[in-house]
Amino acid sequence: MKLSGKQKRFLRAEAHDMSPLFQIGKNGLTEAMVGEFEESIQNKELMKVQLLQNTDWTTAEAAEFIEEHSDIQVVQKIGKVLVLFKPSDEEKYREYSSRLPKKNTD
Repeated sequence: MKLSGKQKRFLRAEAHDMSPLFQIGKNGLTEAMVGEFEESIQNKELMKVQLLQNTDWTTAEAAEFIEEHSDIQVVQKIGKVLVLFKPSDEEKYREYSSRLPKKNTD
């Protein structure tokens, strides 16, 4: 699912007051950690991940790694924080995807 600019703006606004659920530190980012993101995001749809100062990863590198190794989309990179989104497979957890603005079909 490719998000439109309007949909990304909606998700960024929804994530504004959230606190990061995960931190990427000196051990960096691994496929196992991305697997944990996928498990956690399954019933949340939207979450933040923070890169600590002692990591060698940049936000751009982390975003690219996450998108390459999962179906998670990076909605925003701001400072050392990433906002991640993935629609839930289960309808009861579709809090954000059910309220996403519709894409223009022009």
